[in-house]
Amino acid sequence: MKYKVKLTRRQFLKGTAAAGVLLGAGGGRVLVKKALADNRAREVKFVRTTCSPNCTSACGIKAMVVDGQIKALFPTNDYPDPEYNPRGCLRGISFINLIYGPDRLKGPRIKEGGRGLKGKFRDVSWEEALDYTARRLKEIAEKYGPESIGVSFQVGGTGYVHKGAMVALATLAGWTLHHAYDLNGDLPMFWPQTFGVQTEELEPLEWVNSRYTAIFGSNVMVTRLIDSDLLLESKKRGGKVVVFDPNYSPTAAKADEFYRIKVSSDAALALGIARIIVEEKLYDEPFIKTYTDLPLLVRLDNGKRLKAADVAGLALPAGVPPYRDVFVAYNGKFLAVNPEKLEMPLDVALEGEYTVTLKNGQTVKVKPVFQLLKESLKVYTPEFVERETGVKAEDVVKIAREMATIKPLHIIYGASNYQWYHGDLKGRALALIVVLTGNLGKPGAGISTYAGQYRIRLKVNKWWFPEGKKAKWYPWLYILHGPTENMVAPKPKNGIKALIFGWHNPFDQHNMANRLREMVEKGELEFVVAIDFQNSTSCQWSDVVLPGVTWYEKTELTATPVHPYLQLQQPAIKPLYNCKPELWIFRELAKRINPEFEKHFFPGLDPDKAAEKAIELMLATGGPTVAGITLEQLKKGPVRLKLGTPGNRQIMFYEQIVEKKPFPPESLPVPLEKTAQFVKSGRIEFYKDEDIFLKLGEQLPVYKPPFEESEYALDPSSKGKYQFAFITRNSLYRVHSTHSNNIWMEELHNNKPKVFLNPKDAETKGIKEGDLVEVYNSRGKVKGYAVLDPGIGEKVIVFEQGWWSRYLKETSYNSLTYPFIKPTHEVYFVPGVWSPNTAWNECLCDVRKVGES
Repeated sequence: MKYKVKLTRRQFLKGTAAAGVLLGAGGGRVLVKKALADNRAREVKFVRTTCSPNCTSACGIKAMVVDGQIKALFPTNDYPDPEYNPRGCLRGISFINLIYGPDRLKGPRIKEGGRGLKGKFRDVSWEEALDYTARRLKEIAEKYGPESIGVSFQVGGTGYVHKGAMVALATLAGWTLHHAYDLNGDLPMFWPQTFGVQTEELEPLEWVNSRYTAIFGSNVMVTRLIDSDLLLESKKRGGKVVVFDPNYSPTAAKADEFYRIKVSSDAALALGIARIIVEEKLYDEPFIKTYTDLPLLVRLDNGKRLKAADVAGLALPAGVPPYRDVFVAYNGKFLAVNPEKLEMPLDVALEGEYTVTLKNGQTVKVKPVFQLLKESLKVYTPEFVERETGVKAEDVVKIAREMATIKPLHIIYGASNYQWYHGDLKGRALALIVVLTGNLGKPGAGISTYAGQYRIRLKVNKWWFPEGKKAKWYPWLYILHGPTENMVAPKPKNGIKALIFGWHNPFDQHNMANRLREMVEKGELEFVVAIDFQNSTSCQWSDVVLPGVTWYEKTELTATPVHPYLQLQQPAIKPLYNCKPELWIFRELAKRINPEFEKHFFPGLDPDKAAEKAIELMLATGGPTVAGITLEQLKKGPVRLKLGTPGNRQIMFYEQIVEKKPFPPESLPVPLEKTAQFVKSGRIEFYKDEDIFLKLGEQLPVYKPPFEESEYALDPSSKGKYQFAFITRNSLYRVHSTHSNNIWMEELHNNKPKVFLNPKDAETKGIKEGDLVEVYNSRGKVKGYAVLDPGIGEKVIVFEQGWWSRYLKETSYNSLTYPFIKPTHEVYFVPGVWSPNTAWNECLCDVRKVGES
C-alpha cells in the first residue's frame, strides 16, 4: 500500500523547523540551510510493509520515504482485529539506524591473507564474488561430496520467498540444510512426543479468554511486548495470572501471584499438581478417555503398550495406515482401539490390573496408562515438591485446585525454561495438567510455547523444493558435538566442510559459537560464505561476504505462528549501495553452479517481480490456510489466515477436540505420515515405549534435577567447582543479536553489557554494583558490568544474549555452553520437528571481578 504526496518548500521548512526543536538548534539550522538551497518540491510516499525479525510480532510498518530515502518508520493501524492495533516497538521504528548505520555493507568482499580474523577483506565486484564463491563450492563438492556444504538459514516464517530461494538452491545442488528451529534450540521436544506436532499455541487475542494463566519461565512483558496488553486485559476481565520463575521478571511484576522456584524444577511442581488433580479426582474423565492414551493398556513384562495384533481372538479394524498402530483398552472385554477414530466407550477402565492371553498362548499382566501414571505420581507429595522447588506445600495444593477448577486454563511455557537438558520432561509434565483438566480445543485454553517466527503457515513445497527433489537435512548440534551412537539423522560422509549462512549471526549467537570459530581456525570448515546486510561478527569470520538487503528493500511474504496474518514486505526504497536481494544472489549462484538450476528462480525478471511470482506460486499451491488469498489483497494490507476455527482464531487442536480428527494435525511443510509416527495411537500420548525412554525411566513424565546427566556427567569436578546456573535471557533492547549495534538501543542500556546477580551472591564474591566482572567456566568466558538485583535467584547468573563480541571485549556468552544431546531426542528425525534440542541454559559457571584469578 503506497501513498504519495507532494511536499512544498514551505511545508518542508515547517517540518524542518519542528525537527530543529527535536534535534537542537545546530541540527535544525543545518536542515533549514539545506532546504533553502533546494527550491524543488519533494516527493513523499508512505509504504506499508512489515517488520520481520525473529520475534513473532511481524508488526506492520509504514515507511515515510522522501526522495528515495527512508526518513521515518511508523506503526500501522490497519489490522482487521482492532485489538492488534497499533503494532510496533522502539526496536522496529529505530531500524532506520541499521539501514543507514556505519555497519551497513556496501558491496561484496573476499578475504585474503588468512582465515578468520587474520585475513583482510578486499572489496570486489559481484561478478568476481559470485564466480569465486561458485568455484570454491564446486571444488568442495567434488572433493567431499555436495552434502559436505552446509546451508544455514534463519526462521522461514520471516521470509518465505528469499529463504525459500536459499532452500531451493541447496536442494537442487544436493547441499545439506540446517534447520533454523534446531539451530536456535527452539524445539520444545514435548510437542512431538506428546501431541505429534512441531508446536501449537494460542494467538494473543485468546489470552483475554483465559481465566487462569500460569506462566513458567516466560517473560511475556519483554519477549511479547507488542501483545502484552492482552495479558493485562485478561486480568481486567477477571482472569488470574500466576508466574513461576527463579527470577522476579517484569512479567512477575504484573502477575497476581509470583512463586520463585529453583532452576529447572518445573517438572517436580507440575507433577505435584497432577498428583493432587488425580488423587482428588479433579480430572475430566470423559475428556481423557476420548482424546488420550491414558486408557490404553501396557504390558508389565516388557513395558510396551499392548498391541491388538498380539492378542488372541482380537480383530483389527480395517483401513489403518502404516504409520499408525492398534492398541488395546479394557471395559470388561479387550477392545482394539482404532487410531483413526477418537472414540472410546465411557465405561473403559482407567485403573486396575488385568491378564490377557496373547496369540502365542502366553499370558501377561497389563495396566492402563492412567493406573501407571497414578502410581508414578505418588512420590510427588506436596512436601517433596516443596523440597525440590521451594514452593510451599500448602501453596502446591492451592495452585493444583485452582488450576483444576478455574477454566479456561492457559499455561505459557517459555523457551528459557525448555532449553534445558530435561526440557522435554518439563513440557510433558506441564501438558499433563491441561490435558487432565480438559483444557484443550477451547477458546483461552491450552499450553503455548512462543519461541520465534519458525512455523510454516502454508504449503511451500513448490517453491522451496523444486521438481519434487528431496532436501538433505542435518541437525546443527551434530556439527558442534559430532555424531552419537543413537543418531538417526543421516551424517554427511565427510562432515560439513563449507558453510553458507544467511539472516543470522552464528559466530556470536548460537550454541558454542567458539566451536565454529575453532573450526575455521583449524581448517575443519574450509570455506564460509556470509549473506547479511551489515558487518556482523559472523561476517568477519567468513571468507566471502555477499551483501543482502533489509526488509525495506525487497518484496517478501511473511507470517508468524502467533499473529495469524499473512503480510507483504513491500520495498520502500531500492537496494542501497551495491547490495542485492537474496533471491537474486541465489539465482546468480544457481546458474554458476549448474545452468539448469536457474530456471527455477524466474530468470530474466527483476528480483521484485520474481519474488511476486514466487508468492503467487505459494498462494496457488499453499493449501487451505491461504485458499483464495491473492497478491493484490496482500498489497492492500494484512489478511488473516484461514484456520477453520470460529472467527479463524488460533485455538489449539480445535479439529481434534471438536471435530474428533485424530492427532496430530499437520506440521507444514512435513507430510502427515512423517509426524503421525510420533503418536501412533492417534491420541495425545503420555506413555512413550521406545526403548530409550524405557531405559532412561522416562516412559511417563518424571522429574529429573538439572546438571546430573549433563554437566556432572561431562565433568564430575564441575559439581563443586561451578555453582551458578548461567541463564541467557532475551533483552528488551534486541531481537537476539539484531539491534546489538543500534545506537538508540545501546544508549538505553548505557552501552554496557550487564551481568545480573543476587546481592547476597555478589557480597560473597566481593563484587559491587558496576564492577567489570567475568563469568566463566572451563569452556569459555564473557565479560560484563555487575548489576545487583534482589529479584535474581540465588546462585543464578543472568546474561542478556544477543551481544556482538566487539561489545564484550571479544569474549562470547555462548562460549560457556555445551552442545548436550539427549538420547530421547534422537528417536526419530524430522527437520524442524524432531531433532536434538539445544540445552542453552544447562550450563554451570562462576563469576569474579576482572583481574582476580
